[in-house]
Amino acid sequence: MFDRELQYRWEYNLNATPEKLWPFVSDTNRFNRDTGVPSVEPAKTTRQRLRNARRRLRLSIYGMAVEWEEQPFEWVRPSRFGVARNYSKGPMVELRALAELTPGEEGGTKLTYSLSIKPRSAFSSLIVSSQMKLLTARRFAAAFRRYDQIASAEMPATESVEAVELSQADLDRFKVISEKLVAEGADPDVVTRLCRFVQSADEFSAARIRPYQLADEWNVPRRGVLETCLRSTRFGLLDLQWELLCPLCRGSQETEGSLRDISSHVHCDTCRIDFTVNFDRFVEVTFRPNALLRVVQPQNFCMGSPQKTPHIIAQQLMPARTNRTLSLPLEAGRYRLRALELSGGQDVRVSPEGETTAQIKISEAGWPADELKLGTQSLLQLENDTAVEQLFILERLAWSDQAATAAEVTALQIFRDLFASEALRPGEQISVGTLTILFTDLRRSTQLYKEIGDATAFGLVMNHFDVLRGVIAEEDGALVKTIGDAVMAVFRRPVSALRAMLKAQQILANPPEGAAPLTLKAGIHMGPCIAVTLNDRLDYFGSTVNMAARLEGQSCGSDIIISRALYDDPEVRQLIDAESYSATQFDIELKGFEQERFELWRIARSVAALPPSVR
Repeated sequence: MFDRELQYRWEYNLNATPEKLWPFVSDTNRFNRDTGVPSVEPAKTTRQRLRNARRRLRLSIYGMAVEWEEQPFEWVRPSRFGVARNYSKGPMVELRALAELTPGEEGGTKLTYSLSIKPRSAFSSLIVSSQMKLLTARRFAAAFRRYDQIASAEMPATESVEAVELSQADLDRFKVISEKLVAEGADPDVVTRLCRFVQSADEFSAARIRPYQLADEWNVPRRGVLETCLRSTRFGLLDLQWELLCPLCRGSQETEGSLRDISSHVHCDTCRIDFTVNFDRFVEVTFRPNALLRVVQPQNFCMGSPQKTPHIIAQQLMPARTNRTLSLPLEAGRYRLRALELSGGQDVRVSPEGETTAQIKISEAGWPADELKLGTQSLLQLENDTAVEQLFILERLAWSDQAATAAEVTALQIFRDLFASEALRPGEQISVGTLTILFTDLRRSTQLYKEIGDATAFGLVMNHFDVLRGVIAEEDGALVKTIGDAVMAVFRRPVSALRAMLKAQQILANPPEGAAPLTLKAGIHMGPCIAVTLNDRLDYFGSTVNMAARLEGQSCGSDIIISRALYDDPEVRQLIDAESYSATQFDIELKGFEQERFELWRIARSVAALPPSVR
């Protein structure tokens, strides 16, 4: 058996800091593509179960089949990452790669990249050596220099490696779409940027367009980019897609083009868990170019890239009865330490006052019960005292705020207008997390029909719907449905609902000359909700919705009834105090909630505006 081992080591002095370089260097999916590695795919599976996120993969190079078993990547962000592969086919028996990012003495980064390769034969050794000397060294250097330029300039790495070729017909389509979007009210600068992005972004970025990420990179308002992306689906620039994310690895397990295709129960092969989907966190809305403009077919060049799970700060594969010390630069916040195939976990809180050194020992009995308190620069000793290998994962608990969640998007009026037919499959019920629910109704509307006639009254009611739709949309809410003269709407922020209703009441009470004033009753509550399909439309139900409907009935028409949950919201209290609104507290039992009294508040522009019976 050929036993020679080939060793390669390259060093690069780069200008950007390790923190700035990490997102690019650790994105091994992109790095492998940029350095000429062929695309990979899962190898044929066997009944043997691979432990701790190992994968069987394969690729073809120069007509030769190469297959291997890949261990999970190990890393500590932003200082080092590595991977080991054991080959069953191809010129190599084993490969180990390690990248280390060390702060330079005068700034910047010293990047060291090492490869250890065991060839299968003397001939294989010659092939591998030639590849390393003639191609790999040059390609590695070019890729790292490019990443350094991008990181130093704080630019996104979304440019294509090869230019995207577009026909004149495609360019004309972009021009027509841009003009239509601007005519619809979209920001011309955002439209120009979005069209340029669709034309030039690499396939990784184009296949998963995240509006909030683009907005942050362009330094423009997030809502404007999201609304432009939603509008662009109407004119054939983008297609909307729903990504179902695993709650542990946060990877996309399924991508669907319609809500009707979403199942509330999903399985993650990597984490080997079944989970229940909720709109508030586990479903993200992303976009991709319409196929008429650009066909995007991204390939995988690495399945286990550290950058695929950026919330994981450290991942370590530790044999049984071993220990390891990690140097961890951490941001303040809450974390969790867990092992992929060991139930439970360790809560971790990081603050400047936390411990600079700590030890965690994992035994067959499980995890320590007490929360671990670490400093922002800590040495953590991990000890695997179990009888089997464990994959340890230290992850941030906070979810990325760059995700446009399904709960947020479906609560926007523009989504309701553009995707009126979007609904869950019959029978599905999916949590949307906490929403603010608004119900309104016109006071004395029956009498209004008698006094001014059906036709005139009907016109006023229709106009009042237009006013409500406008103020709700201005506050990033969505009108869910109308019920006679009543309206149900949803908002993500409670202060938005209150502000919208205060404005609507003022507009309706002070109509243009010659029109009759209208008195609007309103009730607002916030809490967890469930999304369902009702009458072929996306709707919401639950005790939060029921209570909001009951609150509207307590309104006299010159006020807004809000729950204790709403009143306790800091933004709501700030609005009430800043505008000197009248806030009167009262207790009451509500129909359907017998044997329970609720603390409610009556919000009005002034006490004098209220009827004597409720002052």
